[in-house]
Amino acid sequence: MGGKNESSSATLELFLKIGLDERTAKNTVANNKVTTNLTAVIHEAGVIEGCNRTVGNLLYSVATKYPANALAHRPVLLEYIVSSKIKTPAQLEAAFSFLSNTASESLHVKEFEEACGVGIEVSVEDIEKTVSEIFELNKESILAMRYRTNVGDIFANIRKRLPWADPKIVKQLVDAKLYELLGERTAADNEKPTKQKKEKPAKVEEKKVAVETTVQPSEEELNPFLNFPDPKENFKVHTEIFFSDRPVLRCCNSKEMLDKHLMVTGGKVYSRFPPEPNGYLHIGHAKAMFVSFGLARERDGCCYLRFDDTNPEAEKKEYIDHIQEIVSWLGWKPFKITYTSDYFQELYELAVELIRRGHAYVDHQTAEEIKEYREKKMNSPWRDRPISESLRLFDEMKRGMIEEGKATLRMKQDMQSDNFNMYDLIAYRIKFTPHPHAGDKWCIYPSYDYAHCIVDSLENITHSLCTLEFETRRASYYWLLHSLDLYQPYVWEYSRLNVTNTVMSKRKLNFLVTNKHVDGWDDPRLMTLAGLRRRGVTSSAINTFVRGIGITRSDNSMIRMDRLEYHIREELNKTAARAMVVLNPLKVVITNFDSASVMDLEAKKWPDAQTEDSSAFYKVPFSNVVYIEQSDFRMKDSKDYYGLAPGKSVLLRYAFPIKCTDVVLADDNQTIVEIRAEYDPSKKTKPKGVLHWVCEPSPGVEPLKAEVRLFEKLFSSENPAELHDWLADLNPNSKKVVTGAYAVPVLKSAAVGDRFQFERLGYFAVDKDSTPDNLVFNRIVTLRDSYGKVGK
Repeated sequence: MGGKNESSSATLELFLKIGLDERTAKNTVANNKVTTNLTAVIHEAGVIEGCNRTVGNLLYSVATKYPANALAHRPVLLEYIVSSKIKTPAQLEAAFSFLSNTASESLHVKEFEEACGVGIEVSVEDIEKTVSEIFELNKESILAMRYRTNVGDIFANIRKRLPWADPKIVKQLVDAKLYELLGERTAADNEKPTKQKKEKPAKVEEKKVAVETTVQPSEEELNPFLNFPDPKENFKVHTEIFFSDRPVLRCCNSKEMLDKHLMVTGGKVYSRFPPEPNGYLHIGHAKAMFVSFGLARERDGCCYLRFDDTNPEAEKKEYIDHIQEIVSWLGWKPFKITYTSDYFQELYELAVELIRRGHAYVDHQTAEEIKEYREKKMNSPWRDRPISESLRLFDEMKRGMIEEGKATLRMKQDMQSDNFNMYDLIAYRIKFTPHPHAGDKWCIYPSYDYAHCIVDSLENITHSLCTLEFETRRASYYWLLHSLDLYQPYVWEYSRLNVTNTVMSKRKLNFLVTNKHVDGWDDPRLMTLAGLRRRGVTSSAINTFVRGIGITRSDNSMIRMDRLEYHIREELNKTAARAMVVLNPLKVVITNFDSASVMDLEAKKWPDAQTEDSSAFYKVPFSNVVYIEQSDFRMKDSKDYYGLAPGKSVLLRYAFPIKCTDVVLADDNQTIVEIRAEYDPSKKTKPKGVLHWVCEPSPGVEPLKAEVRLFEKLFSSENPAELHDWLADLNPNSKKVVTGAYAVPVLKSAAVGDRFQFERLGYFAVDKDSTPDNLVFNRIVTLRDSYGKVGK
């Protein structure tokens, strides 16, 4: 045991020497496969005594992303990295692409260097010239759109012309050019453009249109965080609130307030990921994490994990633990973990202050009455009660002297506003329910609309990022902070992540789980992150997927499931070892092979495995009893069929050609019991068809058995949430369990979470239900896109 710990410690030290941060290094040590790869890369590169962080990060990418079919050329690439001839992620990605296409063929150095931009130095003058040319070409459009111009398109055009330009210099010059052309941002630049309503044909419902999968742009082209301002610029206008009975309120930080804020933060970006602990996180939360944690990481800032725990009736410790686990699994490290309940005392004191300033009152309307009055834009009968009376009643609410449902604290906003989120929102309500984090100290709890913006301010958040459905709340967000003279973060909304053939609502997900339509929150058919992880999807594939979508404000489309599956396949094709499994076995007896003999053959874990690399192969036994897929045999052959048929030959992968000589049928004269065949030990026969197979490891011994779970889309329609009876759209064939599969012996040692490509079948992962006596595999994704072929 001590030796193992010492070895792990030495490996950790080695990884830290190449500049990996401690979290990444520790996570790597915990992953045997990546540890092996990275250790080999470090020794191969000759940097066991250490290197700078830039080189180290590139070496880490080589260890995790290098194309397995081009291992012969890895030493050459490492020389280019260590000598800084290849020094950027863009160059490295170009190298991976070139080497993947080259595979094991001879490397043409000149072509390789051209493809990777080796030796190309793009001067500031070249970038300036290109930026000026692109601005001149698009000048008319930029002047018309002003700061609503899609800057991403400008960066993409520059990237096409100057693929090796420094993106930081590009951004600086584009920002300067925009300012030179447009001057300071105006309030109008920050307003959301009014959408013109189009006339709709009668009785035709407008539906969200699924976006087709297209070639994904590179991460450099996307530059998802470029449009967010620097914290030092947070004195500019945040928003304008239009009142029905008085002038427009322009909410922004004073210079004094901003200076005080910057003194605390040191000018760093502070963001937050604020989930409500009332359920498991889904893939939409992966995008939210990418936006908030990603911005902080991009700007060398801090991101809180803050639990928005203002509703004790729906929250559980189970959900809190799950959220922390999933955040870590996705690779994000919170600056601090906080709870809205940590600030209950400050929130209460600020509510008292809000009443004193005449901006809140205690109301006795029921929930139904509040709804009715809001719909009619009518003031509550208690809206103008004396401040002293509201202060007394609010204190009684806090001390538990008023029954639940008999009083609320409401903000005094503007009941005649055009924005319904200014209709005197509830700030506090009474709930005689113990809190999972704060205990039984409180019987009044703040609402999201009251607490969220205040805690953002108390935590000195610089960028409050949320999805578009919260856009109408921006006015109340700033109204409250302005009313209390608190620091105001920059608020920006982005589109939700909508994926086809699933539901994302926590309410609907909870219904599916509690009513056992699925097998728990981590059912592999769900788009919960726990479900995706159990299915075998990697965190890196999810992060690549959400990064590829970008951070946009377009909210009229859904992302097709096959776009996610594309990224899953891209990663697993490089990282999942190959193995052979037969789902529906058909017995084949090879009559000219000694029934008492077993031959050990070598099978490849990787398609282009080099013969000198023994770790790239595994042993597979070959005996006279072989099993193939039932679907790989037909009684009648045809020209377009490459399986086995009477009198026909096929090649058993990694083994020998066999020819069907006889077919044994059951008493019904239709059911095939077994196939008789002869093998060609000389391998002179060259059949077109190649089949995967599994055989008896020794005479009379059944092959390794496995249970295989095949998953399809959970819902038949692309957008079940829009259906009146969404439950009726559940796909009855979303899960198929195959209990009698046979697997090659090497899979017996597979551990929970291990991923494989079952040849000709797809990518699979070991499920948590697996035991030493009963292997269970989940299909992660098929080998090819079957989206258009199934359930459409």
